[in-house]
Amino acid sequence: MIKEALFHSKILLFGEYGIIQDSMGLSIPYKAYMGELKYEDKTSSDAQDSNGHLVKFHQHLLNMAEGKELPVQLDLVQFGKDIEEGMYFDSTIPQGYGVGSSGALVAAIYDKYAINKLDPEKNLSSEDIIKLKAAFGTIESYFHGKSSGVDPLICYLKLPVLIKSKSDVNTIGIPDEKEGNGAIFLMNTGTIGETQGMVNIFMERMKQEGFRNMIKKDFKKYNDQCISAFLEGETQPLFDSLKHLSSLVLQNFKPMIPSNFQKYWEDGLKSNAYYLKLCGSGGGGFILGFTRDFPKAQKMLQGQELEVIYKF
Repeated sequence: MIKEALFHSKILLFGEYGIIQDSMGLSIPYKAYMGELKYEDKTSSDAQDSNGHLVKFHQHLLNMAEGKELPVQLDLVQFGKDIEEGMYFDSTIPQGYGVGSSGALVAAIYDKYAINKLDPEKNLSSEDIIKLKAAFGTIESYFHGKSSGVDPLICYLKLPVLIKSKSDVNTIGIPDEKEGNGAIFLMNTGTIGETQGMVNIFMERMKQEGFRNMIKKDFKKYNDQCISAFLEGETQPLFDSLKHLSSLVLQNFKPMIPSNFQKYWEDGLKSNAYYLKLCGSGGGGFILGFTRDFPKAQKMLQGQELEVIYKF
């Protein structure tokens, strides 16, 4: 049997919510979690659950194809047969944690069933990447109601991606990790975030002029400054902009921050020991942390489950 391709999780370092409004985004693959389409071990309850979800997703894709809304050609006949054979998505990617569980599934399905698929092993043009992102966004909207397509794109290309705007998306190199005390880390809230619910709250708030202006001016400014500083390896400007960004998120995205974690957020801003930001849509799942002194941050966040994803 042909070995199925593995698709890793992803982490959107910067750009949550902003990329819906055309500010910059920077996303990286994260290899600690992964998923693949499988046939073995079809009898476990997880496999049966996953197979049941695939049945519904397949029906959704059939409906889209019938309505000529499917942006890419997929071999849905074969997909249906494989589901009947008991195919499921075997994944260690936690769902509702902002690390791309649905993105990895969409990437795996495109990889296996797309007719004339764009091959990530080849040098894809910027136009190809935009085309993939748009197609993935339409397919992934099944899970979230609205999707930028960035998550499946990262999972599929397996490379960091810089989103400058909806029409300017490219793979990019990020600075090599260094053995220092600085770290980007994940903090586990222990609860699941509901992406669609969070996105709905955001879209409602975008109807308010004050919130809209804050996103278009301040949020965009500090978010984009963080990305530039991170890519250039400039630690001081990165943390200056991060402080502003973390503070803006705390003030304006309260529903997306679990209430028992708001104090950790405030403590980080007051002490400058670390800064927190949303990882994905928030509401639960992981929170992203940035610190120049991880042992100090660890001490302050004692009792919390922290996972280092990048060192500098």
